[in-house]
Amino acid sequence: MTRLRLALVGAGLIGRRHAAHIQADPGLVLSAVIDPAAEAQAWAEGQGAAWHPTLDALLSGTPPDGAILATPNALHVPQALALVAAGIPMLVEKPIADSVEAAERLVAAAAAKGVPLLVGHHRRHNPIIAAAKQAIDAGRLGRLTAIHATCWLAKPPGYFETPWRRQPGAGPVLINLIHDIDLLRHLCGDITDVQAMASNAVRGHPVEETATALLRFANGALGTLTVSDTVAAPWSWEFTSGENPAYTRTTESCYLIGGTEASLSLPDLRLWRHEGTPDWWRPLHAEALSAAEADPLARQLRHFAEVIQGRATPLVSGQDGLEALRVVARIHQASRA
Repeated sequence: MTRLRLALVGAGLIGRRHAAHIQADPGLVLSAVIDPAAEAQAWAEGQGAAWHPTLDALLSGTPPDGAILATPNALHVPQALALVAAGIPMLVEKPIADSVEAAERLVAAAAAKGVPLLVGHHRRHNPIIAAAKQAIDAGRLGRLTAIHATCWLAKPPGYFETPWRRQPGAGPVLINLIHDIDLLRHLCGDITDVQAMASNAVRGHPVEETATALLRFANGALGTLTVSDTVAAPWSWEFTSGENPAYTRTTESCYLIGGTEASLSLPDLRLWRHEGTPDWWRPLHAEALSAAEADPLARQLRHFAEVIQGRATPLVSGQDGLEALRVVARIHQASRA
């Protein structure tokens, strides 16, 4: 069996998680690591991969079958455009770019050259989300009317010792909430209108630490989002889904999706409906929907391989990444206004 050769650009925390999944997949091989840090060179050699200090150094030789960009946000677009020029399929970590305008340039360039562009909103690859979307698309909730998502986290003081994490653009709206926005768009449809407020009252950093948004979806449903990285709480996808073993898993839910026939809580996949016709006087019961447990990062990587081989189209395309970023930009704009 011919193994696909993947290059990893950026050997930080998320990059190394990708590397571990590449090494665990018998159909893939980590062929190269691109990161200027001397420590990254030693780590790459320990992985059995070639090391390059720059992306140009990689592209001057034999190109890989695909590349994963796990570098700082500001580097995503210039590096991705270099990969587009070389015709190399890529998986770009979220957010796709640090501005809507830059993301638009990248999406247009990839489309013009026909280069596959995937964005790392990995939660879509969770079987829980597949089961939820199947129920919604099958009409089991009826017409969607109300949606709520909560993302409450407590980031420690040490997290903010890195200067860029205290600056605009590094807050929980872009770093954390963009994942929730992508899932809500995937499950409930396009978002057409946004109102928002933000606060930095606890730490006083230039970046927001808490934000709330009102959303109108194209189907007429209304949604509310609340995010904060100053709250000690169990209500976030990180804590409720069990995707990442670094976080304590709770039994709470963080999304509520309401329809005229039934309502769904996630990620516990409980479908609530009345007996017979929806009527608040009738008994209300919960049905537990089923979904297998699987690591969405591993599933995303396998999907990337299938896209490279021409056997699948991107589940999370560059356009999807762009649309999620548009909503984030509108939240920031509305909160300032």
